[in-house]
Amino acid sequence: MKFNTTMPEGLKPHYQKELDAYRDKLGKWFLKEAWQHLERAHILGQPYPYQHSEVHWFMLRFGFKIKDWKEIRGQILRLFVGGVKSFVGKIPVGNTGGANVPPLLPMEIPADLKAIINQFKK
Repeated sequence: MKFNTTMPEGLKPHYQKELDAYRDKLGKWFLKEAWQHLERAHILGQPYPYQHSEVHWFMLRFGFKIKDWKEIRGQILRLFVGGVKSFVGKIPVGNTGGANVPPLLPMEIPADLKAIINQFKK
């Protein structure tokens, strides 16, 4: 069994870029765009326990900010399980991480993110 512990150094700037864009859009109250950046950060960070959990934490906080109780409940569940599944390499690849999608559903990865991810596959 392969254990994932740390995100490759070259992938971190791409992940951080999505989180920075999330913060920028959220600060301007562009909620749809902010959420899309969180989903993209989730796809990039999903294989790595710390980043995976961090994105779910941001998603939980987003749920509170917009008072979306479905999102809040969904993110609490994902916070408890997501990082562990990343650690043991059992993730639904491409899943965007929100409560609006089933937590175990693999999804198509956007082409630009797929190209980035493929650069750093071990």
